[in-house]
Amino acid sequence: MARAIWTGVITFGLVSVPVGLYTAVGDHTVHFHQLVRGSADRVRNRRVNERTDKEVPAEDIVKGFEAAEGEYVIVEPDELDEIAPGRSQTIDISDFVDLGDIEPVYFDRTYYIPPRYPQQGVHQGL
Repeated sequence: MARAIWTGVITFGLVSVPVGLYTAVGDHTVHFHQLVRGSADRVRNRRVNERTDKEVPAEDIVKGFEAAEGEYVIVEPDELDEIAPGRSQTIDISDFVDLGDIEPVYFDRTYYIPPRYPQQGVHQGL
C-alpha cells in the first residue's frame, strides 16, 4: 500500500476533509548497493569526526554556516523553521487553472490528494 508523504486537512468553508498527499508515479530506476569485491558484504557510509576519526551519533550533528574560514555559525532546527521565509505547515490554494495552461516542463513529479479514511476499527464521532 502506498504511503502518504504528507497528511493534512483541506477546508472548504465549514467542511473539513482529511487528506493525504501521494506521489502518482513510482520510481522505477535501478538502485545499487556498494559491496566488497568478491563477497556480498555491504559497505556503509558513516558520519565520522574529521579531527578525531571517531563515529558521531546523529543526535550530536548540527548544521552550521561557515562565516569565515574555520568559523561556523550553528543553526538549530527550530531556528531553521523561523528563518525560512514564507514557509508554513499549510497549503493555500489560491486559484485553479486548466491543465493545458501550464507548460509540462514545470512538472517535476505528479501527486494526488485523496481523502484519508479512518483506520478500520477506529470510531470517528460525527
